[in-house]
Amino acid sequence: MNSKDEETIVNEKDFLVFENITKYFSSVKVLDQVNCTIKKGEVHALVGENGAGKSTLVKILAGVYPTPEYSGTIYLEGNPCDFKNIRHAEEAGVCIIYQELELIPSMSVSENIFLGYEPKNHGIIDHDRMYRDAAILLDQLNAATIHPETLVERLSVGKQQIVAICRALSKHAKIIIFDEPTSALSDSEVNILFSIIRNLKEQGVTCIYISHKLNRILEISESITVLRDGKSIISGPRDDFDEQALITHMVGRELEKKYPRCSHTAGDVVLEVRDFTVIDPSIPKTLVDHVSFSVRTGEILGFAGLMGAGRTELFMALFGAYDDYDITGEVYLNGTLLSIKTPRDAIKRGIGLVVENRKEHGLVSCMHIINNSILANIPNMVSSFGTIDENLAIKQTETYAQEFSLRYSSLEQLVGSLSGGNQQKVVISKSLMPNPTVLIMDEPTRGIDVKAKFDIYNIMNKLIDEGVAIVMVSSELPEILGMSDRIMVMCEGKLTGEVFYHDATQEKIMEYATKIKE
Repeated sequence: MNSKDEETIVNEKDFLVFENITKYFSSVKVLDQVNCTIKKGEVHALVGENGAGKSTLVKILAGVYPTPEYSGTIYLEGNPCDFKNIRHAEEAGVCIIYQELELIPSMSVSENIFLGYEPKNHGIIDHDRMYRDAAILLDQLNAATIHPETLVERLSVGKQQIVAICRALSKHAKIIIFDEPTSALSDSEVNILFSIIRNLKEQGVTCIYISHKLNRILEISESITVLRDGKSIISGPRDDFDEQALITHMVGRELEKKYPRCSHTAGDVVLEVRDFTVIDPSIPKTLVDHVSFSVRTGEILGFAGLMGAGRTELFMALFGAYDDYDITGEVYLNGTLLSIKTPRDAIKRGIGLVVENRKEHGLVSCMHIINNSILANIPNMVSSFGTIDENLAIKQTETYAQEFSLRYSSLEQLVGSLSGGNQQKVVISKSLMPNPTVLIMDEPTRGIDVKAKFDIYNIMNKLIDEGVAIVMVSSELPEILGMSDRIMVMCEGKLTGEVFYHDATQEKIMEYATKIKE
């Protein structure tokens, strides 16, 4: 295609244009003739279910997948892009900030900002200049309180994200892609991030924003493109959409109820926790402070609270995952006092845990679906020859895959190549294979799309009907209110409130979540 032809296709006023982008993984088409136009200095959101193609599209723009690996053309400021690799894209002003921040914890803030692009003097890294330049960038984002010499591992997730943004700015970014930037942030940190994004916009930086949190999308974006099954479905200004319209475009139909609550009848107490305390002796700090509660059959017990409230620490300790913490209190299952020292003890006693961070603690991404699904149930998979019964493993994995409508090409597909929603279904399958009496689900829908969330809510309802008691930990108040039969609220390690769903409001839960119990 000659330059004159290109000028007839691309409007010079259009800053970034995706034209007929198509991409295959093996024989699977993941992007199908995607078209999208983004203006300079705007915040443009990409919305869609897991597997819709959002991350693949921006990875093409960021040079992760070079030109020979896809068809179609990307135009930047009227010129076709031909990025050979990530560095090539960065030199053109395109930077991506992933959900899992690619920072080196043991290095300083300034070292992370200029990693690979360190200023040098006669071939030697100029640390003084790197320190000064880092301070300028931090000040530019109103983050001067972050010291350039501080180790990144000492920063909160929100401040680490600011460091990642500074790194993009150090490369003179014209486009910054934010891939699920708020999934691990508190509300106050989200507000800071959004302030920074608006500041970037005023500086002329174009931001592409990907998130499953539709309320955040509507709050920060100026224009939106919806992808579904690898195709661009609709693009338009933010004012053309509300949350229900986005859901309809994403899934191709209206979801009758965002939270499919079913009528549950609470039965006998199945799990009782008394005076449970967790102390991290290395600080030292009390993470969970004399917490007592019970769970009944036939109910979903929700646990709410702000970041740092101690919910995850409570259930990780209860599950036996903290062997180096000081833990006191009593745990009863069906009236029997348990001694849980390891996760294996918890699983044997009938307690399952869907962990908060599936990528770090829930899955082995380089293993296939079968091996991940049976991990918690290996003792029950051993044949008379002392080896894993592969036929049994395949049969049980297939059963859960069909029951949970898992989308996969083969049961030997690597888990790391599945969409987030399908990965979460594998984590749940793994936790259910040993047939737990109580299933603890910590942030069960974090980082997945609205359709996958709906699927998981229905799975939860089915488990309740089958007699499994569920504890659901969630930072999303609408989810807590929409699915819980009873809600416990924590604040700074203490249990500060209990509310039944018919009396629960966001205001009441937030009152308990911000009130220290004396």
